Amino acid sequence: MERNWMEEVCATYTWESPYNYVGSEKALSTALIGLRIFDPPLMGVADARDPLFEKMKEDSIIGQHALSPIDWLPQAKSVISFFLPFSKKVRDSNKVVKGWPSQEWLHARIEGQAFVLDLCRYLESILKEAGYINNIPVTDPRFRMNDKPPHFTSNWSERHVAFVAGLGTFSLSKGLITEKGVAGRFGSIVTSLSLTADTRNYTEIDEHCNQCGACMENCPVNAISFEKGKNHEPCGTFLDETAIKFNPRYGCGKCQVDVPCECNIPEKTVS
Repeated sequence: MERNWMEEVCATYTWESPYNYVGSEKALSTALIGLRIFDPPLMGVADARDPLFEKMKEDSIIGQHALSPIDWLPQAKSVISFFLPFSKKVRDSNKVVKGWPSQEWLHARIEGQAFVLDLCRYLESILKEAGYINNIPVTDPRFRMNDKPPHFTSNWSERHVAFVAGLGTFSLSKGLITEKGVAGRFGSIVTSLSLTADTRNYTEIDEHCNQCGACMENCPVNAISFEKGKNHEPCGTFLDETAIKFNPRYGCGKCQVDVPCECNIPEKTVS
């Protein structure tokens, strides 16, 4: 199966799927009906036996609860990771509203994540029809967010997977900066299809971040600092507050917009 063909098919699906657009039955206002959530995805491929997957089990990275592709699927040969960039309208809306997430961003966070899973299942159906065995870890009953220290980790981190697949490196805010920036969502599928792994055009985990501090200044709860990066506790507390205010939706995303890495890899700052 051709990798380029899969990319084209997923791009077409993203443009045409009604699930990538806000429907009238869910729109928070009539002005949002038809809002496109994502631009077409970037795709990256990792070898299922890349040593970095085992390295993630170190306590200093994710922890022993992290599962490798082989843990999810013993027949695994490759991991397909993709990044769906938020549309310009979604991104721009969240720059205007101060303090709280915009309505567009709330849709992107909730309906957007639903589309991420939909695209995963669509890609899975293509691979299955071609005779390959697959697993979408975040839909597997074994998937879980860690309920013991270290909190705010899961046994399958989409951003770490994307790092291994060559899609980008981490930012000060712990987002992943891709060639299409940091504002968007990640998804992945483990498959028995053998694909050529992408080369990681970086060596450092934060190579694309220019340490400008814009995300730090944008954070409504001062959860980001040069010294410690992102403190997940105040961030999580604020997200809980948005879940109450905007129930059944939640979100923030201020660290992903109005920053140099919003929709591209930023230029390095000159010291």
